[in-house]
Amino acid sequence: MAETMEPIRTEALRDVPHGFFGRESDSVGETPFGPEGEVVLPGAELVLLRQTHSPQAIIATEPWHHADRPEGDALATREPGLLLGIVTADCAPVLLADSENGVVGAAHAGWKGALHGVTDAAIVAMERLGANRSKIKAAIGPCIAQPSYEVDNDFGNAFLTADRRNARFFRQGKAGKPHFDLEGYVMARLVQAGIATVEATRRDTYAEEERFHSYRRDTHRGIVCEGRQVSLIGLPTA
Repeated sequence: MAETMEPIRTEALRDVPHGFFGRESDSVGETPFGPEGEVVLPGAELVLLRQTHSPQAIIATEPWHHADRPEGDALATREPGLLLGIVTADCAPVLLADSENGVVGAAHAGWKGALHGVTDAAIVAMERLGANRSKIKAAIGPCIAQPSYEVDNDFGNAFLTADRRNARFFRQGKAGKPHFDLEGYVMARLVQAGIATVEATRRDTYAEEERFHSYRRDTHRGIVCEGRQVSLIGLPTA
């Protein structure tokens, strides 16, 4: 299976083993991933979180058993041979690296986590390990795009209450309801936090059905969405 996998990689993180996977990873529900790690960083130990749409960041110093994974939505490590994993099905996976200081991070940025600062928490966790935010580079993986992300007014009000400038991430759709630019918002939060290099993959999980799982697409069809794609980043062993 590993030979057939070809994750999306970015120029921003070209110096660090990483990859954004789609349906080819074929994980269901809480099942741990496997072959993807061998594609990105052979021999590495994969660490995942019990994601809860929070701004909680966890520092990984050693692997843990999947059943004992901590709750949180961001990870950071400076340990070679650890592979940080984030699972998504419309939310934005964010991978980060300060390759000069040997620190990497990953964040699960759904709208709630993004609004409450999950990417900021990932950056702070990386700094605790010796990263310099001026040297951190970030990549935003496939997520639901604005044309596909219709929301209600209460959703928009949450962002406008936090900052009136967030109005720029909303536009009216054909049905007269607002559409939210999750990718644009996450990028803006990273830039605001002092990350000078941020690359977005510009891939829409909702629209690209053959390539990605989408929670919202399945919900619209009355289907329970169990599939998840994984995004990975790690540091190679010497």
